[in-house]
Amino acid sequence: TRIVRGARSKRLSRGDDATVFNQVVGGFTPVNRIAGEHVLLLASFHNNDVTFSQFQVMVVLLQSFIESLTIVLPFYPTGTMERVVVEGEVATAHTYAQLFSSLPSCGRPTRLVVYDLHTLQNRFYLHGNTVASLHTTVPSLIPYLEAAGVDAVAFPDDGAAKRFKHMFDASKYEIIVCGKLRDGDARVVTVQDGDPSEKNVVIVDDLVQTGGTLYECGAALQRLGAARVSAFVAHAVFPREAWRRFCRGGDRAIFDTFYVTNSIPTMTSKLPGDGVFEIIDITDRVIEDLHSF
Repeated sequence: TRIVRGARSKRLSRGDDATVFNQVVGGFTPVNRIAGEHVLLLASFHNNDVTFSQFQVMVVLLQSFIESLTIVLPFYPTGTMERVVVEGEVATAHTYAQLFSSLPSCGRPTRLVVYDLHTLQNRFYLHGNTVASLHTTVPSLIPYLEAAGVDAVAFPDDGAAKRFKHMFDASKYEIIVCGKLRDGDARVVTVQDGDPSEKNVVIVDDLVQTGGTLYECGAALQRLGAARVSAFVAHAVFPREAWRRFCRGGDRAIFDTFYVTNSIPTMTSKLPGDGVFEIIDITDRVIEDLHSF
């Protein structure tokens, strides 16, 4: 395996007060050293600027006579926008899939490695030159649960239960499923299956935004006698610093431990070390999945 430094952007001035960026991809000096190589691109779509810069790099790599391209994109951020409710809305899950599918071919499909994709059907939006390779971060969580003495796993809704329940040994963990019930004009989170009484419970879901549902699920578990309640999400999105509400002293400080992976390093680097947030490094998981799939 040849390790080549990735793309970098250089700010240039055109002399007319305009600024342009010149992108440079490593591996071409003094000759094209990536020709015939199997190339791995570690990607992060944490904002639009870097997203489209990385698409441009993908095009350059695929047109540089490489043998194959594997893109590791742990968090696929557009996976939450896969439907159009009002005409004119942009289903970004579809448009990004179009961009991936339109990448040049190097003779074999580009492999797109994604973890805990929010809507699993999004894999079928890809076609042509890019194929989804879907994986989960749950195996990285299991050692933390064993060390913390967790003996129950809860899911905030039936969808999460169907997706993740089979990943946990029912002989070791009480399986609990929560859900929302209508109470007049309000929708209240309740425990629909399983008994959290005197259990050390962790709530498992794929991602967190504001965290309202996770909080309500945790409160419901506590009302039914759970001894401890923690949470795990693969992707800590936390728009507008929503994580602050879960810190010690916050109005949603309900979790003993809030486990998150470093799938969005630009966010997890901001999380405080106050004993609430536990960041799980998925590097070894990614390496194993690359070698074993």
